[in-house]
This record gives sequence, structure tokens and C-alpha cells, in this order.
Amino acid sequence: MKTALRLLARLSVCLFLPLPAARASEPVAKQHYLYVGVPGIRDDTRLGGAGIVVFDIDHGHRFVRRIPTPASLQPKPENIKGICASAATGRLYFTTLHRLYCLDLRTDQPLWDTALPGGCDRLSITPDGKVLYVPSLEGPHWNVVDALTGHLIEKIETKSGAHNTVVSLDGSKVYLAGLRSPLLRVFDRHSNRIIRLVGPFSGVIRPFTVNGSDTRCYVTVNGLLGFEVGDLQTGKVLARVAVEGVPHGPTARHGCPSHGVGLTPDEREVWVCDGHNSMIHAFDITTTPARKVASIRLRDQPGWVTFSIDGRYAYPSTGEVVDTATKKIIAALTDEKGRPVHSEKMVEIDFRKGVPVQVGDQFGVGRKAATHARNAAPASAPSR
Repeated sequence: MKTALRLLARLSVCLFLPLPAARASEPVAKQHYLYVGVPGIRDDTRLGGAGIVVFDIDHGHRFVRRIPTPASLQPKPENIKGICASAATGRLYFTTLHRLYCLDLRTDQPLWDTALPGGCDRLSITPDGKVLYVPSLEGPHWNVVDALTGHLIEKIETKSGAHNTVVSLDGSKVYLAGLRSPLLRVFDRHSNRIIRLVGPFSGVIRPFTVNGSDTRCYVTVNGLLGFEVGDLQTGKVLARVAVEGVPHGPTARHGCPSHGVGLTPDEREVWVCDGHNSMIHAFDITTTPARKVASIRLRDQPGWVTFSIDGRYAYPSTGEVVDTATKKIIAALTDEKGRPVHSEKMVEIDFRKGVPVQVGDQFGVGRKAATHARNAAPASAPSR
């Protein structure tokens, strides 16, 4: 009996001991979300309505919420032209034909919007979140904008039909492509001037992307179903990669066979859009010449492609989610009304405890050589 009482006493002590503190110190997992700007296929609100639609990447890309914006509340919302974000400052930016908008990522509230000289197109932001490079709407210049205030800093004049913009992962270069030029311009932020022309490519440059070490660019051009490769250091064109084994024909939008190209974050594959055949093609670029490894049929004609930060998912503008390893479609974006969501303007944003800690890029840029995450928030970012 005494033995039983002693065991019971020990058990009671164990039951009331505090739980180990290790669980409380475990790092909080990141939550991964896809922010999609709509209307993101021209001004067609049938393809997802208007606003910023948020999807939960960790739970099957299910719909989370719609963020109304000053742009989406207009009687006839303009098409969104570009989207980017900064974890360092906790802000989301997007452009329409005429204005640049800024939202607070923690509250979803608008902070400011402004009209820029010559209108707006597909913008990009520096890793520290301080400067935006915003092309005028197929005009002669890029507007350089203070990302905190929206104030115009200066203009970069190229007279090339300003259109697409990529800031390098380290923030030292800005790549500028115009709709009326076969040359990709390399703007050096340190010297504040264009230091190199890459090309000429075989046609006017449409969407393009770059690798993480700033040595290669992959561009789509008018007249080519496929992509071309340029050397960002020498300015030379290195290769032309055509999609074979599929018919050629007209496209519903953009007027070129391939409008959209992306580099997987590990820089092993290039994915290129095929409008006429409603497909996207994946090429292994670890071999020379590049080798087509998959052709994936989509629900509509794609005009863009980007990737999740970890490279697990490809996001064509037609709204499917493609597993990059198996090349299989595993989901399709739908909104709160069950409508398919299509957009050429989407970006991953990751949070921890409600605070943005990392962002992706609307362009499918390579990340292999980057030793730091693009636009990662400082480690001391305050909690919400």
C-alpha cells in the first residue's frame, strides 16, 4: 500500500510539472501566399473580377480573400499592368495604364497612388524597397520613383517604347526592354547610366528574364515561337531556341507566338509560352543546345509565366498551377464566386506572424547565384 501511495505521489508531481519550453522557442513557419492582380488580362473582369486576389499556396492554392483597391472601385477598372512587392518595407505596388498604387501588406490598406508622366507599365523594385523603376506606357522613358512616397526622382530616357523592367537580385542593375527595340538595355545604379546594350536580338523584345548572377538573359521576340539567349556581360546573342513539333498560327493577344518566358529558380529550365496552341513548353538548359522536356496544355492562351520562390510551382497566366517536377497541373485558381482567375500580374508574398518576410517576382527570375533572398525583410522586423 505504501509503495502504491509513493508511486501515485510521483505521478501527481509529474502531471503538474510545466511543459518543456522548447516548443515555445520553435520557429514559426512561414505562410506562403500568391497575390494576383485583376483584371490582369487586358481589362476583362470576367477572368477574376477586380482587385488583388489572394491564394493560400500551402493549402492547395485556395481562395483566401479579395483586397479592394482604389483602382478596383472605379466604375470600369483599368487593366493592371504590373505588380511587385517589398518585404523590407511591407508594401505592395501595382500599376494601371495611368497610375501607380501602393498598399500596406500588413493591413491591406491603400497608402497612396499617383499619376506618372507618360502613364505606367510593368515595374520593378530594388531589394531594399526604396526605389521603383516604372516604364511609361510604351513611351520614351522610365520613371524612377521614391517607393516610400511616390515622388518622381528622375527619368531614364531610351526612346525604345518602355515596357518591361527587371531589377537584378543584388539591386545593382536594372534591365530595360522596350516594345520598339531589339536591344536590352543594362542600367547601372551605381553610375546612374546605361552601361551596355545586349543584342540586337532577331526581333523586338517582348517578355524576358535574367539569371541570378547577371550573366544571361532569356528573351521572347516578335516572330519566334521560342526564346533567344543573351550574354549580359558581353552583349552578344548566344543562342536561338525554337519550339518544334507544334503548329504555328495566330494568337488572341499580344501579336507574337511566345509572349512569356520564365527561368526556374534553380536555373535548370526555361519555360516559354505558346499562345496559338494554348501550351507552355519547358526546356532543359543544362544541356547545349537546350532540350524540350515537356509541353503542357492549358485552358487558354498563356501570355506570361512565373514561379513560386522555392520553384515547386509554375504559374502561367491562364491560372493553372503546375508542379514543376512532374509537369502536371495540380490546381487552378478560382475566386470566391467560382470564376476562373487569369492574370499576367502575380507575385508570391510570404508572411510570419502577419509580417511579410519574403517576396517573389512577377518575372520568373533565376535565383541560383543569389546568396540572399530578394526583398527579404530584416531579421528585426517588428511583429504585427
